[in-house]
Amino acid sequence: MKSTTPILILAAALAASPAVIAKSVKAEAKLETKSDSGVTGEVAFVKSNGKTKMTVHVYGLTPGTHAIHLHEKGDCSAPDAASAGGHWNPSAENHGKWGHSPFHHGDIGNLVADDKGHAMLTFESDVWTIGDGKPSDIVGHAVIVHAKEDDFTTQPTGNAGGRVACGVIQKK
Repeated sequence: MKSTTPILILAAALAASPAVIAKSVKAEAKLETKSDSGVTGEVAFVKSNGKTKMTVHVYGLTPGTHAIHLHEKGDCSAPDAASAGGHWNPSAENHGKWGHSPFHHGDIGNLVADDKGHAMLTFESDVWTIGDGKPSDIVGHAVIVHAKEDDFTTQPTGNAGGRVACGVIQKK
């Protein structure tokens, strides 16, 4: 006679823990050239286990350090991306460095481009959500890559310079 105990244990575990069967939620932004920079790229977001992971690939940057932020409006229509507005700041905090108070939801920090102009960044947040309509929802906001480094001090922008790439975050 075969035992059904392992099957019953698995069924009980799945019923007791919805997190076991929870799917990840995804969003993305395609970065388009702004300010005649030639900069492009893509940003992927995956929400899983209470955290949102952002993976960034940017191409065509000048070598060195560049700020990256989330901006309030999902509008990249202006040639200089000014249509994206200021930093996304639903918490009404001062601009700063992520994880060092004060900082706001749009503060990501900097990425570094190699000598070929390619930059990669992986960033994780427990305050962002995807597609739920809450104030923490990143969908409908813009990802902006700037010409200069974020100094984490200057208000309200971190003295990051012009906007060289812009992409609207859309749920997949």
